[in-house]
Amino acid sequence: MTAERLAPASGYAERASRLAGAVVWTNTPAASGARPVLPDGCMDLLWTEGRLLVAGPDTRAYVPEGASGGWAGVRFFPGTAPAFLGVPAHELRDQRVELADLWPASEVRRLTARVDSAADPVSALEEVALERAADAEPSDPLLREVVSALEAGRPVAAVADELGLGARQLHRRSLAAFGYGPKTLARVLRLQRALALARDGVPFAETAARAGFADQAHLARDVRELAGMTLGELLGRA
Repeated sequence: MTAERLAPASGYAERASRLAGAVVWTNTPAASGARPVLPDGCMDLLWTEGRLLVAGPDTRAYVPEGASGGWAGVRFFPGTAPAFLGVPAHELRDQRVELADLWPASEVRRLTARVDSAADPVSALEEVALERAADAEPSDPLLREVVSALEAGRPVAAVADELGLGARQLHRRSLAAFGYGPKTLARVLRLQRALALARDGVPFAETAARAGFADQAHLARDVRELAGMTLGELLGRA
């Protein structure tokens, strides 16, 4: 899964990371202003000159504020960042926080200087992620099964039964891993399925049916609530 927080644009590029399941990306915001960052179930380690930050899991579109300089990031597969960061995902929900708020300040200063001074800051950020991940506890493999099942459109109750989990147990583990419950994760992943189809030119009514919405009106409501604009407006910004 390589869900895109931003629709494709001239200033954005991504590639698969050497860190399993992760994506490395760069973005230089356009002069017209930053575009909304859409919910995708992922969390990111971010770098901009002189700063290391973490983007928590979003439940709604996030509109960047402030300076429009270049950014780089490592986007983690859903459920894998908490083990890397040492913080439950729900504590970072809908937030952008300084990495120094989560890790020792002296270590973050050293890592920031290392990335800032690198000839290729993007690769240096990826190296930081690889080194930290090698020392972190592995994420629960069951979480990937949860994501795969929900991404395929399986009902939450059926996923819990198939994995031998009670509803409360699945909800509790989802909060720690994804930042919200499985129903919200399913909704976010359904949005991403719809966006992928619509960007490929699939008509909206067919997109709604194939992505798992009750109808086109249901798709329109979810896009408006999660992205803050209509599907047509969203695609027009790509």
